[in-house]
Amino acid sequence: MKKKIKAGLAMLACLVAQQAMAQSGAKCAESRLRPTARVAQTTVSQQRLLNKYDVNFYKLDVALEKTSTYIAGNNLIQAKSRVAALDTFAFELHQDLNIDSVYINGQKRTFTRQAGMTYVRLTTPIAAGNAVNAWVFYKGTPPSGASAAIGNGMSNGTSPSWGNQVTWSLSEPFAAYEWFPVKQILTDKADSSEVWVTTSAVNKVGSNGLLKNTTTLPNGKKRYEWKSRYPIAYYLISVAVAEYVDYTIYANPPGAPNPIPIQNYIYNNPGTLPAFQAEIDNTAPLLVKFSELFGLYPFYKEKYGHCMAPLSGGMEHQTMTTQGFFEFTLTAHELAHQWFGDNVTCASWRDIWLNEGFASYAEYLALQNLRPGQQVAWMNSTHNSVMAAPGGSLYVPAADSMNVNRIFDSRLTYDKGAAVVHMLRFEMNNDALFFATLKTYQQALKDSTAKTPQFKAIAESVSGKNLTPFFNQWVYGEGYPTFSLIWNQVGNNLVFQTTETVSRSTATSFFETDVEYKVTTSVGDTIIRVRQQQPKQFYQIPIRGTISGMQVDPNNWILNRTGTIAKNTSLVSGISAPLAAGQKLNLFPNPTTDWLQVSDLTFKAESIRIFDMAGKQLRSEKPLSPQHRIDVKGLPQGMYLLQFSNKEKTVSAPFQKL
Repeated sequence: MKKKIKAGLAMLACLVAQQAMAQSGAKCAESRLRPTARVAQTTVSQQRLLNKYDVNFYKLDVALEKTSTYIAGNNLIQAKSRVAALDTFAFELHQDLNIDSVYINGQKRTFTRQAGMTYVRLTTPIAAGNAVNAWVFYKGTPPSGASAAIGNGMSNGTSPSWGNQVTWSLSEPFAAYEWFPVKQILTDKADSSEVWVTTSAVNKVGSNGLLKNTTTLPNGKKRYEWKSRYPIAYYLISVAVAEYVDYTIYANPPGAPNPIPIQNYIYNNPGTLPAFQAEIDNTAPLLVKFSELFGLYPFYKEKYGHCMAPLSGGMEHQTMTTQGFFEFTLTAHELAHQWFGDNVTCASWRDIWLNEGFASYAEYLALQNLRPGQQVAWMNSTHNSVMAAPGGSLYVPAADSMNVNRIFDSRLTYDKGAAVVHMLRFEMNNDALFFATLKTYQQALKDSTAKTPQFKAIAESVSGKNLTPFFNQWVYGEGYPTFSLIWNQVGNNLVFQTTETVSRSTATSFFETDVEYKVTTSVGDTIIRVRQQQPKQFYQIPIRGTISGMQVDPNNWILNRTGTIAKNTSLVSGISAPLAAGQKLNLFPNPTTDWLQVSDLTFKAESIRIFDMAGKQLRSEKPLSPQHRIDVKGLPQGMYLLQFSNKEKTVSAPFQKL
């Protein structure tokens, strides 16, 4: 789900697509999440009852028109019992919709309703593994209290730009039950689905999967019969009804056995398709590029496409996104959801960043690969958004896991989510491993659901890195670091000391991370990469030319602010802070072949670390005694930095290994 459109990139699309919205006070870049207090309606005990069966298949057969949200028809829920004796079949349906009858395995059953839950008592319990075919006949007008993430589960409206009237669904996260009988549990995907909609012959109906048949009926009606044979989460089942024209293009990603249709249902208005055709056509190269980066488009046997509806963003309905207009990053975001959110769906709303963070980062990847240069402003804007407040966890707290506003928080779920994915790419420092991680994640959990620890495990397995500190800091932690530094040039060496402070110390006291620094010299600029492993850290790097300045994180990899940067001539080679008058620090023998020992150390060190001249830590140990010898036999020949530290102080000295 696309929460917002970056204003700088979307301005032209706004002018074209929303020409009449300005008159109504709407904005192109407005949030797609309405400020509601919507929460899930089912209780824990009700969810236990729902989890007594597995859904295999949904088949909706309903009547809808573009002029209202009134719905009438039936839904078949095919399921299997998960318990030894299923004696009550429960499902969700909003109380504003009337149930005419319920049939279980062909027999009409009595039922009771309580708020949004319906309970069907079974006279003969159904054993584990046996089929439960529940046929629910219902009708009514869905609620209109703006209780879904955008508007309602079922909405009706007229495009202020083009004048076309549309009825469309939007079920995320808890509003599917506002328009059809359903089990709203993320971890129970249906194995397949069908959506049949009867409507006036002037309309077209878009939905999931392939349009298998269009049946002409009496009284000027048609029935559109959509079928999908892929597993699908309940909130991704969709309908959109309007006077559409079909504009279909094709994508040809490597590995696809046939061209993949991109079926676009565009308003039947002479100006709409010309206004958006170029942007719609971008979908094909985006699908090809994402197939290269994430793995082949997961629903290649069916289609991708769009249905237009008067909303200010888009919703990633499986194989056919509902979209208000067409703009490059919006289209990229919703398409990326077909991998991140549809193929692999978050297993709980606490893990929503696995959907939205990755889809948001796909906007960056789309710009980087297809409109190079524009991704720089995009990431700057994203970082500024995240750092507009000092804290906030990417992982949704348990207390907020059913609150729509927190689940779809723009600053955290979308922007911080994208920033964290970008930092994971930086942490791995290897694009081949980073994109292999994304492909492995998609393949290992395809057609299923995922929690954050599962993604972490895959990332660690592919990269070979321990990512626990990274996830603790950036996913479960809060805030961001600020880096200040002092620097000096001593001969042919750059010596500098960094100081890290944090925005929310009560939540995350320190961020351990690699950091890049740009060094401007008389012979040109160079970028060095070092590891920040403690709040204050010293580095010594060989350098050419005369240094005139330094910059923190020049390529904007890390979510951070820059503090003070200053030259300090008292900072000398190998010492992280000026020594007191008369204080000496000697290593012997230096140069050495086998071992080192320190003399004149005026404090008790708690750790000893060895770094190379690029700032990479090679070894770490605890001193056994004041006369502890440091074994360096395994180091190659070269210059190194030996660092002694405790909680209050750090002192470093260079040595040469022969």
